[in-house]
Amino acid sequence: VFHGRILARRVVGQETRYEVEVKARYRHRFPLVSREYLWVPNTCGCPALREGGEYVLMARRHVNHEHTLNRILLQDDGYARPWTPREARLVREAARHC
Repeated sequence: VFHGRILARRVVGQETRYEVEVKARYRHRFPLVSREYLWVPNTCGCPALREGGEYVLMARRHVNHEHTLNRILLQDDGYARPWTPREARLVREAARHC
């Protein structure tokens, strides 16, 4: 779970790749660097993330069996909400309890 700002968007095959500036991390299940790519399957019911927008994102690290693919994936069961100070506070509080 992290707070990110969308820098760019590109459709690649059946997925959309977002370049994201990581602004804050709420859960530390896997390491994040200051710039990441977030992949979203085009079949995901997620709303399109707009360039320049800031979001609270809950995504998963996806590594294939061959370990040739290592990326951040926003799936149907993920979370993408516009970032607000209130949303950030709620996520921080939830992270303390989970």
